[in-house]
Amino acid sequence: MATAFWNREQGRQQDGFWSSGHVPTLIAAFLYFDLAFMVWVLLGPLAPEIAKTLALTPAEKGLMVATPTLAGAVLRVVNGLLVDRIGPKRSGTISQIIVIAGLLTAWLAGVTSFAGTLALGVILGFAGASFAIALPLASRWYPPQHQGKAMGIAGMGNSGTVLAALFAPLLAKVFGWNAVLGLACIPLTVVLIAYQLMARDAPNRPAPKSLTEYLHPLKSGDAWWLMGFYAVTFGGFVGLAASLPIYFTDRFGLTPVAAGYCTAACVFAGSLVRPLGGAIADRVGGVKALTGVFAAAALALVGVSVAPTLVSAMAMFVLAMLALGIGNGSVFQLVPQRFAAEIGVMTGLVGMAGGVGGFYLASSLGVAKQLTGSFSPGFLIFAGLAVLAGIGLQLAKHSWRRRWGAAAGVRI
Repeated sequence: MATAFWNREQGRQQDGFWSSGHVPTLIAAFLYFDLAFMVWVLLGPLAPEIAKTLALTPAEKGLMVATPTLAGAVLRVVNGLLVDRIGPKRSGTISQIIVIAGLLTAWLAGVTSFAGTLALGVILGFAGASFAIALPLASRWYPPQHQGKAMGIAGMGNSGTVLAALFAPLLAKVFGWNAVLGLACIPLTVVLIAYQLMARDAPNRPAPKSLTEYLHPLKSGDAWWLMGFYAVTFGGFVGLAASLPIYFTDRFGLTPVAAGYCTAACVFAGSLVRPLGGAIADRVGGVKALTGVFAAAALALVGVSVAPTLVSAMAMFVLAMLALGIGNGSVFQLVPQRFAAEIGVMTGLVGMAGGVGGFYLASSLGVAKQLTGSFSPGFLIFAGLAVLAGIGLQLAKHSWRRRWGAAAGVRI
């Protein structure tokens, strides 16, 4: 049945992208991902007010906004396994209910200590782990030639970080930051209902495997390369999204609301171009796309480290986010070409690496600020990681093209 379905889908691809898959599921995956990302980074826009209330140090602020990222990284592996075991739709339902219940509890009980913010961060990690659910939910409906576009559109849900930056500081100013946790449950519940009505698991679901078989991709060097690249592209994106409100308030003295607007402008650039990254990678190959991404991101982060004004810093952040957003889509053009049979667990593993990268960037910026009085060392070190990723890509590309690029029938 699965083979017949896939063959039929490959035939239908000639009619175009939109007719080659299941559009309601693609939309449901995007909505779920979008709202999940909104609450995943919620502590970032609220951080200036939370830090003032709880008297947090710069390092504590960095760890607070980084904790959801690390928790999401670990839970992405769990979700990747769960997707292949019970299917993405049911996995997504469970995750959404956990997040809504956690936010309601935090709102009703209140968050009154640094330890409380870390506990809330772990719960919000379930929202960040939506990555390992939403992308397989959408991508399994589409043939290889449209993987970049399908995963790019679903992955554009990282635009939820824009919603958090725009609205969380405003709502906190009116109702208080703790109330924002309860208010977030309203759109999350609406999307959960829409998700139940629209999402469907694709009929070409792979058979369940043992735990050893699930983790088999880790024996391949290709998996580690892809995880490393995503640690830079997505790690840079989400690490900046979580940290920019703190950066703008501490570095330039902006109010939390103004810092939220500046953050939203920068994050919007990166989230908007993720589908473009998938489309570019489909056209020119993921390797070429990522080569430009790593170079541009490194230059932009170096520029941020020496930017003397708010305008120049924002310009560099926008350039960095554009590059990293394209990189996110490009990496996930490559993943299904190499690991089509293990797409669920590989989405979790690669996503985990991205979360780890984000945790490192967000926490290191806080530590750099506390130890040196400046965020610049944190930005410079991450720029160096982008350069190393670019070098690694050049080392891996020839082997990739020879071993599996031609076999997949697409450009890498």
